[in-house]
Amino acid sequence: MSLVNPNDSLERQNEKLLQIAQALMKRVEYGAEQTGAAYAQFERAALLEKRVRERTLELERTLNLLHESNAQLSEANAQAEAARRNLADAIEAVSEGFALFDADERLVMCNTRFCMDFRDTTRDLSPGLAFEGYVARVSRSAYLVLPDGETPESWSARRIRRHQDRHVMFNVQVRPGRWLQVSEHRTTNGGTVVLQTDVTDLVRIERAERDRLRDKQAVMVRATLDHLNQGVGIFDDQGRLVGWNGKLGALLALDARRLQIGASFAGLIERLALDVRFTQGIDRDGFQRWAMSRDHRAPISFEVTRGERTVLQVFGRGMPDGGFVVSVTDVTSEREAARRLFEMKEILEQRVMERTLELEDALSAAERANASKSRFVAAASHDLLQPLSAAKLYVSSLADRCQGTAEHAVLEKAESALTSAEQIIDALLDISKLDSDGIHFNVRPVRMSEILRPLNDEMSVLAERKGLELTIVDSNLIVESDPTYLRRIVQNLLGNAIRYTMDGKVLVGVRRNGGSARIEVWDTGPGIAEEDQNAIYEEFRRLDTKASTNEGLGLGLAIVERACARLGHPLGLWSEVGRGSCFMVNVPIAGHAPGTADARPRSARPVKLSHAGLIALMVENDPTLRRALSIMLESWGVNVIEAEDAASALSLLDDLQLRPDVLLLDYQLGPGANGIGLYHAINDGVARPLPCAVISADRSPQLRQDCKALGIELLAKPLDRHKLGRFLEEVAREMN
Repeated sequence: MSLVNPNDSLERQNEKLLQIAQALMKRVEYGAEQTGAAYAQFERAALLEKRVRERTLELERTLNLLHESNAQLSEANAQAEAARRNLADAIEAVSEGFALFDADERLVMCNTRFCMDFRDTTRDLSPGLAFEGYVARVSRSAYLVLPDGETPESWSARRIRRHQDRHVMFNVQVRPGRWLQVSEHRTTNGGTVVLQTDVTDLVRIERAERDRLRDKQAVMVRATLDHLNQGVGIFDDQGRLVGWNGKLGALLALDARRLQIGASFAGLIERLALDVRFTQGIDRDGFQRWAMSRDHRAPISFEVTRGERTVLQVFGRGMPDGGFVVSVTDVTSEREAARRLFEMKEILEQRVMERTLELEDALSAAERANASKSRFVAAASHDLLQPLSAAKLYVSSLADRCQGTAEHAVLEKAESALTSAEQIIDALLDISKLDSDGIHFNVRPVRMSEILRPLNDEMSVLAERKGLELTIVDSNLIVESDPTYLRRIVQNLLGNAIRYTMDGKVLVGVRRNGGSARIEVWDTGPGIAEEDQNAIYEEFRRLDTKASTNEGLGLGLAIVERACARLGHPLGLWSEVGRGSCFMVNVPIAGHAPGTADARPRSARPVKLSHAGLIALMVENDPTLRRALSIMLESWGVNVIEAEDAASALSLLDDLQLRPDVLLLDYQLGPGANGIGLYHAINDGVARPLPCAVISADRSPQLRQDCKALGIELLAKPLDRHKLGRFLEEVAREMN
């Protein structure tokens, strides 16, 4: 228990201690009992006094420290007050509204410019005001101009959501006609600094510039609309007219007084002329429902008619701001042209049908005439050959009886004339057979020596008679062909070479040419000019340089060309005027040794092509081979379009406006694109490419891979007519 109250001042505590010491001294001096106990009490009193003095000294030192602390605190408070006054003066000097909120979203301080434009809220701006309270008071201020459709509650909620961002900046409008830019920034301790800046002048300048640009843009838009050949109307999201051109009223027969800013779309639709009729499944109500739709508007297009003949095409499209644009185009001339074109198309189709029927009748008549000609030639040949044979016998008998007389020479000439007539009849009969569809070839393996040796025996006499050197090089190659017609081909070529060669020599040989044998007949005759090389295959056409000594009939090469075409044996020619000529026939090789002969006759015309009516584009730069292929294909019933290179083929297809059924393309076409390139050019942009066969002597693996990748048939030269026939039959089958 303490003798003094610690809460008393030091002076009071000292006073109490002195009184206690005096009382103790008196009791010791005047006590009733003078014993040792009194002395002990005196000692305790003395000790207590010593402690009191020590405590008094400590209290004095503590009091001195307290005085120093109070002095320092007073000085610090003075400095803090000075700093606060300086900060307040600095904030007050800022030209913008300034407010500081602490980390607990409580207002710490603000200057007098803060919320100065919201005068009805300044009395509530005191330290400790919550941030949400500040926003709520501003949202209810009579000086705040809320955006359209905004309420104080929604504005306040949106303002609080934006407050969550670290940096915020936005503009608000205040009355009368002023704008504030409000920006917020976070401090390092989590507080918020709010600045309010008057940007009225900037907003006014910006709006003035925007209005100027809008006016300029409006003038440009107006000028553009007035120069359009279409009627255009622009409507806002409420369906009110905001822009148009004069063409709109002219096309829809709308009174100019109706076309005004703010005119409703519904009113304009109602005032359309009565002679404006909607077509294509939409009426006025449907068009109005589309225009008034608040959802996403899909583009709409339809036609209306006005009066008896005017046709108008209407197109509508929505805009991002909810408005829409309507354009009206006069398509009367286009529809009239389309109607006339349709009528013309029907007339042309009728004419084409009539012409097709006429051509079919003419073709049937030609086929009947051709068949009749063939029958007539066959019958006439049979009937003529019998009396000619009898006449030759009679003349031979007379010649034997008139040996050594003057009449013998006359009889020899008569016999020669009869022989010539017999040869003409045989040639006509061969041509007739080759032109007919019913001819059958006995195609089988043939040893070339079986063809060349008999011809050597027969033709050597004719060559010796003219003083020519005839050389026929024997060959052990076995080819696949009809032996009768192959012998006739070589015989005619050899006979022509001997007939037209005045001096020199004639050479016949066989060369291996890849998978084919090339039969070559060389001569040192007068040669054939390049411009005449296609004419020599015409019937009864002769290019005689010495007609008096040449007894040719002009049918030999015609027979050769037709037989080669029907057998699929490419025929070639090299010739130089003054040096001689070389005729070449390519025949497929069957083997080196005799094989099993296929005695079954083969049709010269694939049976499935006879009525297919295929149209084939054949591009071949070799005119001789092109002509031979054309004759063979036409004999099969295939309609052939010929071209010599890629450029002429594309030009021909463009001129004809015709898409063929099948492509037969040579790979090497000279300058320009090759066969593969032409195939791509023809099928460019086509969903289903045309069936195609590439004909080439190129046997490289790359070409085979390219054709396989494109699904193209590759036919090697010399061309196998059976493979070509099978390919065309497959195309005809797929067409059906």
